[in-house]
Amino acid sequence: MDNVPAPSLHEDEPHHNDIAVRLNWLRAGVLGANDGIVSVAAIVVGVAGVTNQPGPILVAGAAGVVGGAISMALGEYVSVSSQKDSQEALIEKERRELLEEPEEELAELAAIYQAKGLSVDTALTVARELTEHDALGAHLSAELNIDETDIVSPWHAAFASAVAFLIGAVLPMLAILLPPAEIRVPLTFAAVLVALAATGALGAWIGGGSKLRAAVRVVVGGALALIATFSIGNLLGASGVM
Repeated sequence: MDNVPAPSLHEDEPHHNDIAVRLNWLRAGVLGANDGIVSVAAIVVGVAGVTNQPGPILVAGAAGVVGGAISMALGEYVSVSSQKDSQEALIEKERRELLEEPEEELAELAAIYQAKGLSVDTALTVARELTEHDALGAHLSAELNIDETDIVSPWHAAFASAVAFLIGAVLPMLAILLPPAEIRVPLTFAAVLVALAATGALGAWIGGGSKLRAAVRVVVGGALALIATFSIGNLLGASGVM
């Protein structure tokens, strides 16, 4: 037994927690880009329904890009801050319980492993060895599925959300401003729907779902948004309100 090498993690191999964190970030980025595409496209197409002049379209689109990016960042910051506060409160509670009731916590940890199929003696041995190695980490993982080192930064989440939104918003802005006026709107429709199909399929691939179903769902929703805003713009323009 003395010759058995100690188990080690291969640094060049992905592990479950790392993959989950990366996929969550990628999924959030895809959703942020999707929001940027749809919301900014809806704004510029709505304005294009009133006028073909690039000035008003640019102003409205720029306002949508800036306002949307800030809104996405703020929403993500508030959401992740709440999650972070909750996780930190749970960690502090667990740390206090370990100091005040170590025997009860050891019994609780052993009971968790016993419930997973270990014998009473083995579960107690595992609980004792994990407690000696890292009591807080063992309890956070077994009881709460929390890793103290994996708490997401609200600032990082806000920045990533804003950047993803801005990346998505670039496409409708370019599609509505660069082409000649007579093909501006149909080209924007086409470019946006193709981009939405791609983001929908990518999001489904990340989550392991049906890429076709997700792409169709996102494209239909985006098409409805564009049709609605363009129709409203046309009606306002025809009525003389604008």
